Amino acid sequence: MGGWVFSAFYDIVRRIPAGTVATYGQVARLAGMPRCARTVGYAMAECRDSSVPCHRVVDRFGGTKAVFDTHAPSTQRALLEAEGVLFRPDGTVNLEKCQWNPI
Repeated sequence: MGGWVFSAFYDIVRRIPAGTVATYGQVARLAGMPRCARTVGYAMAECRDSSVPCHRVVDRFGGTKAVFDTHAPSTQRALLEAEGVLFRPDGTVNLEKCQWNPI
């Protein structure tokens, strides 16, 4: 997989507004591939296009991923906090308040 599949995911991620997040599974469902959440993760890890805000994609619990933070352990969290995304005391994103609802 890759190519057009990754492009479909990137197109959706570009629509996530600042200050909100989407889960890997949510991006997969919106792309019409509901069983491909892991592939969304691969796509975000491989993305080198600065127009794709990959930092706005989190796991189903609101967790950030180490694959994003290859250069600094808190990069993803810092980018999200700069946009106003709220975190819980356990370090996960508050999905109830910050999950993107495209509908």
